[in-house]
Amino acid sequence: MRDFINFNGEIFPSDQPLLTIHNRGFRYGDGLFESMRVIKGSLKFAEHHAERLETGMKGLKLEGYNKFDSYFFKEKCDELLRRNKLSNARLRLTVFREGAGLYSPDENQSAYCLEATKTEDSSYKRNPRGLIIDVFDDVTKPINSLSNFKTCNSLPFVMAGIYKNQNKLDEVLILNQQGLLCEAMSSNVFVVYDRKIYTPALSQGCIAGVMRSVVMTLAQENGFELIEAEINPQILNEAEEVFLTNASRGIQWVMGYGRKRYFYETSKILIDKLNELVR
Repeated sequence: MRDFINFNGEIFPSDQPLLTIHNRGFRYGDGLFESMRVIKGSLKFAEHHAERLETGMKGLKLEGYNKFDSYFFKEKCDELLRRNKLSNARLRLTVFREGAGLYSPDENQSAYCLEATKTEDSSYKRNPRGLIIDVFDDVTKPINSLSNFKTCNSLPFVMAGIYKNQNKLDEVLILNQQGLLCEAMSSNVFVVYDRKIYTPALSQGCIAGVMRSVVMTLAQENGFELIEAEINPQILNEAEEVFLTNASRGIQWVMGYGRKRYFYETSKILIDKLNELVR
């Protein structure tokens, strides 16, 4: 069965060529994206995604952000799910700058592409085996006004992915330009130390993750002390738990970092609370 995508409001087969060599997303990574989760036909946290996309588009000086509201997200996602006959899926909405120009664009109008990939799970599943991680420090992430956005300019994460594959890891943590914990390759990171939950503050250059925000709220509502902070990577050798969050997979617990092994208590509670929320 053919898969379909939504390209600027029209439905096309996913394998149909649509971009030209002049596309600014291809040439310069001039755009940003949202990764989302659909469970039992319902798009989760649409308002959060719409708000973050608007903030990012404003940051990139992209016009047309007003149309990408939660109603747009739900309507376009429902349409594409019906066309692909999907109930559980991972969605990616990519928004890029149209027009020509070199580094200086000729215009700031936006275009988009929405993709859907089938998933089997109808809830946020606990990973049965904890992740094995390491710290990737060959390329650090800069801290600037664009750091919190999910932009298409992703070379630090690509290099981290190569390191992950070469070392047969499940995930890697990325440092910021100051050598402090920033995030994981495709997730935000949380560390439990002395029974408190720590996560890098947005001022440390991490992505302003939708699931990061949801989990922070869940933790505080359920009596956990949560602290946004500057985090030295040395804490990984002393922490009781480490877990990662993103909108597609929810919460994933980490089992090991080098010789260090972690417990699986806080993240288990939060996964259960997350699934209660999305029901």
